[in-house]
Amino acid sequence: MEEVVLLDESGTRIGVADKSQVHHADTPLHLAFSSYLFSPAGRLLLTRRALHKKTWPGVWTNTCCGHPAPGEDAESAVVRRLADELGLADVPLDLVLPRFRYRAVMDNGVVENEMCPVFRGVLDHDPTPNPDEVDDFEWVPWAEFAPAVLAGVRPISPWCVQQVEELAALGDDPWAWPVGSVADLPPAARAQ
Repeated sequence: MEEVVLLDESGTRIGVADKSQVHHADTPLHLAFSSYLFSPAGRLLLTRRALHKKTWPGVWTNTCCGHPAPGEDAESAVVRRLADELGLADVPLDLVLPRFRYRAVMDNGVVENEMCPVFRGVLDHDPTPNPDEVDDFEWVPWAEFAPAVLAGVRPISPWCVQQVEELAALGDDPWAWPVGSVADLPPAARAQ
């Protein structure tokens, strides 16, 4: 059984829940992460969620998303899920949006409700997607992707839309974005 960390409004752990049962019409606030991997030339690795996923099946999104396990810090969770979902190891990561939070509702009423720190990383080769998690992938120049998302002409997950809004505000060059402070993470996302 995979568990997610439930949070109070300060980002402090208040319990755990079975991941398979936590997403519904009244999803409690819980801990997650998002990552954006870029090629050295500034192309973003996008992934399409597997078609059988409970939340946003078949939807294109940022490189990798997931949930830290109880007792696992956010960066370690990113490393674990990059390996599980995309067959990637030894990806250098930086924290860029330590305080990102969102709530989104699917057409069927299922809610996503997360404190979701965002990480940036560099990758110079294609991933090897796990078909249980990822249906497809593509590389897209950030300079084309971000404006298309902001203009509403690039279909993408709702959390990715909100993250792109915040990332674009950091500047046009992903490599120039400032690194966030671990101290700004929700307490439950820090090393324990």
